[in-house]
Amino acid sequence: MEEYLPLIIQLVTGALGGNVAGKLLKNLSLGTLGNSIAGILGGGLGGYLLGMLGIDAGGAEMDVTGILGSVAGGGVGGGVVMAIVGAIKKAMSK
Repeated sequence: MEEYLPLIIQLVTGALGGNVAGKLLKNLSLGTLGNSIAGILGGGLGGYLLGMLGIDAGGAEMDVTGILGSVAGGGVGGGVVMAIVGAIKKAMSK
């Protein structure tokens, strides 16, 4: 279970990041459910990209640095993906 903890943190903080971005960027918001789904996808993607860049967002040992890396990667990734999806949706509706 401990090996999945960074992923769980990234997905949860991704959902939070997506919803925070939705509140800040009201014109791009997808609604609570849409923001959460886009955020979860972005959270997972953000953590994956951090790992590919060699930035260990968790790894085998979940210390404070690993947890903060997971939170940052998930939250930022979630917000970015929500904003991108919101912008695409807005552009397609015109």
